[in-house]
Amino acid sequence: MKIGALKEVIEGEARVAVTPSSAGHLQKLGHDVFVESGAGSRAGFSDEDYRKANVTVLGNASEVIGAVDVVAKVRVPEDGEIKQMREGQTLISFFYPAQNGELLEVAKEQGITAIAMDMVPRISRAQKMDALSSMANIAGYRSVIEAANNFGRFFTGQVTAAGKVPPAKILVVGAGVAGLAAIGTSTSLGAQVYAFDVRPEVAEQIESMGAEFVFLDFEEKATDGAATGGYAAPSSPEFREAQLKKFRELAPQMDVVITTALIPGRDAPVLWTKDMVEAMKPGSVIVDLAAEKGGNCELTVADERVVTENGVVIIGYTDFASRMGAQASELYGNNIRHFMADLTPKKDGVIDHNMDDDVIRGATVAHDHDVTWPPPKPKVAAIAAQKPKEKKKELTPEERKAQEVAAFKAETKSQVTMLALGAVVLLLVGLVAPASFMSHFIVFVLACFVGFRVIWNVAHSLHTPLMAITNAISSIIILGALMQIGSGSWLVVILGALAVLMAGVNIFGGFMVTRRMLAMFQKS
Repeated sequence: MKIGALKEVIEGEARVAVTPSSAGHLQKLGHDVFVESGAGSRAGFSDEDYRKANVTVLGNASEVIGAVDVVAKVRVPEDGEIKQMREGQTLISFFYPAQNGELLEVAKEQGITAIAMDMVPRISRAQKMDALSSMANIAGYRSVIEAANNFGRFFTGQVTAAGKVPPAKILVVGAGVAGLAAIGTSTSLGAQVYAFDVRPEVAEQIESMGAEFVFLDFEEKATDGAATGGYAAPSSPEFREAQLKKFRELAPQMDVVITTALIPGRDAPVLWTKDMVEAMKPGSVIVDLAAEKGGNCELTVADERVVTENGVVIIGYTDFASRMGAQASELYGNNIRHFMADLTPKKDGVIDHNMDDDVIRGATVAHDHDVTWPPPKPKVAAIAAQKPKEKKKELTPEERKAQEVAAFKAETKSQVTMLALGAVVLLLVGLVAPASFMSHFIVFVLACFVGFRVIWNVAHSLHTPLMAITNAISSIIILGALMQIGSGSWLVVILGALAVLMAGVNIFGGFMVTRRMLAMFQKS
């Protein structure tokens, strides 16, 4: 099959659907790759780069559409682009079928197969094709960069000769893919990060990234993420009021607010109201990643940077991913080539559009003169909420004591059995071995037993104490070996020298590893 990437017609869009590197992967699947001239220029990929990757460069969109079997785009296709396509061709792009019913009808009439990258099911097998997550990851990262560019101070706290600089306080609303990317970027820049999400189960993720989870003292029945494709479900009015109350408390303290609450196909919920903006300090920054659907901030203006009367900067750009065109194109190109790998299972360049496959069926919105959106629910549940762990029954003091006694008896019985078996073995060996051997053998066995018990009882998380113990044991080995080096036997001297060498390597290696591990917990 022949696959062609078109140049995006939206003003300012820098992404391209096929990059020189992803073209190589498509060619390994047996496909020939075409691209419209200049399609990758805004992302930093020249026509010559494509030619070096054995991609055929054509003059305009009409030539590409006429020459290929599969048309690849980033943005929602224009009406004119679909009407140029012929029956049997395949279109791969973002489509947003819920908002583009007329385009769906055009695709149906043209008899083309339309694959919406925004409709890829959120199941484990499809993560490599999840273009929404790829772009959200970039948007979350870029939102922090834009905030830093508009914020008048450092993000990290500093103590300098000229004075002390406190760290910036950043609140991230929503801990989805974009939110987690924003949290990670903010913490890496040294900011003091707070994060809120309506799903309390993400608190552990937030805290593991160095941010503080903003708890809301309000109980609401949890919803299964599968019902909303892995997104947070809409909240009740009571929960919303408690949420807004908490945000009003936080607003005067925050230097930067990044809002990411958005479910594809729905208007963005207003979470940061006008009075919250007015309560913020002059110079504060709000970055609204939901601006394209109305915005989470009441004062957001799509595609504009607004400065309020009290000096708060509100950024409502809708092209965060496009502002990192090269990186976004590489990730999106990889999403498409992974999808094409599923469409080309035999890697022979022949597309097998298997509508029984959950991923292919879920992303196909038009096929064979029919509108196939919305798709049926996938057979595999998408990001289903984990079942809560059963709480252990609290024991009474008497039950706990009885349990401890039983465990002690079991451990004592095990130790007595081992000692008895060891005594029998020593007795059997002593019947045939000379007395000099037995004295050394008993010391050896006791040393092994003591060493094993000492190291085995060290907690697995305490790696540094474990290193210290092994160093101590190695020191004993060195002392014993040094005492034997003065022996008259050349074999004993060689073995002693080897023991000193190997134990020395273990000791110095242990110190080096311990030093590196301790350095991981030290702030530079």
